[in-house]
Amino acid sequence: MTIPVPIDEIVRPWGRFRQYAHNREVTVSLMHVLPGQRLSLQVHTGRAELWIVLDAGAEVTVGERTWRPEANEELWIDVGARHRLAHDSSVDTPVRVLEVAFGDWQQSDIVRFDDDYARPEQGE
Repeated sequence: MTIPVPIDEIVRPWGRFRQYAHNREVTVSLMHVLPGQRLSLQVHTGRAELWIVLDAGAEVTVGERTWRPEANEELWIDVGARHRLAHDSSVDTPVRVLEVAFGDWQQSDIVRFDDDYARPEQGE
């Protein structure tokens, strides 16, 4: 999946690092999803997201595609793309995904289409 924001690869004598958000408006979150649990199927109206999967056991839906990404896989979620993160229960520890959200991060920009916890369609 192509990521439409610049990601710089910086090489140093000791190794390298990837710079995901150099002087940009972003919010960084580390999500922990418990075995058998999942986030709502949702879209955002004011932000795009880069997810970096840190652990095996994630199941991701973006648009019509659902797959189990490998650890360290990076995926891009465009503004307005339906998406969901789930734990496929193949491991008994939480799955961690680092989220870098580009744009104005507000709880109110979430629109839910399906939610296991009976939360409102909009926000929180």
